[in-house]
Amino acid sequence: MQLRKASALLIPMALLAAACGGDAETADGGGPVVVYSGRSEELIQPILDDFEAETGIEVSAPRYGGSDELALLLDEEGGSTPADVFISQSPGAVGFLEEQGVLAELPDNVLALVDEAVRDDDKRWVGISGRQRVLVYNTDQVEPTELPSSIFDLTDPQWKGRIGIAPGNGSFQDFVSLMRTQVGDDVVAEWLDGLVANDVQTYAKNSAIVAAVGRGEVDAGLVNHYYNYRAIDEDPNHKGLNHQLAVDDPGSVLIVTGAAILSESDNKTNAEKLVEYLLGESAQRYFADETFEYPLANGVEPSRDIPAAPFAEVGTVDFGDLGDSLASTRELIESAGLEG
Repeated sequence: MQLRKASALLIPMALLAAACGGDAETADGGGPVVVYSGRSEELIQPILDDFEAETGIEVSAPRYGGSDELALLLDEEGGSTPADVFISQSPGAVGFLEEQGVLAELPDNVLALVDEAVRDDDKRWVGISGRQRVLVYNTDQVEPTELPSSIFDLTDPQWKGRIGIAPGNGSFQDFVSLMRTQVGDDVVAEWLDGLVANDVQTYAKNSAIVAAVGRGEVDAGLVNHYYNYRAIDEDPNHKGLNHQLAVDDPGSVLIVTGAAILSESDNKTNAEKLVEYLLGESAQRYFADETFEYPLANGVEPSRDIPAAPFAEVGTVDFGDLGDSLASTRELIESAGLEG
């Protein structure tokens, strides 16, 4: 995927629908909203169903897939795309689309629902939820005094063969891309090589790492924070706990996910209403209490079990760089001998 530099992370928006029935209107007049979602159907569909029930606006046959593959599809479809709203798991995918000039400007009233740190300066995306990179560890196999303060400590001999990562996963790749902007390619390449030399264990995705940690297959792993909370929710006897690395360490990066409206949409009114709904109390509490993510709308607190994360500082990270660097990040990971 040839991703070029963009200054956006994510955005969708939706507007109100008219009508109780009848043919869909066009030219911003309302009608069904078409959503392409890089987040899973299991996670997003309940919110879309609630949106339909509360507003009477139909969400027409949402399309689910990987954020990157959907971004490429949207770019290929161009002006003929049926999509009105894009919801992306990956900041890089939305950054790529902004660079292609296919994202519409969002209205100020929607952008104002979140802190300026988690919205695009050019008004092309808005964050709807957030996740933090953490180290999940097995409480039977790791002493709290062993826990590292930095991502770089994981290449130390004491962690040889004990760490799990998911090199083919989009979140890991976004994390490595952001790490490159913070410390440079040479440092990141050395770190990846150090992981390989330290016999790092690889998995397909975050949930697989959490499961492996829980059963003691590996002692610890790098994941998004919410996966372990979900595991505990499903099994209170799960042995994993999250460890937050130092707040100024690249390993504790905060990654925003969100949505955008396609510039070619002829249904921007209802599309804006959907994005606004995603930032409303109902959807934000869903993200907080059901999926254990960080809600991003002003005034909405995370679930009581989730430790605070300084999203106000996320603006120090240029998410726009992800659109430019994701392809080369994959090459960097693969050159270290890591495959998903």
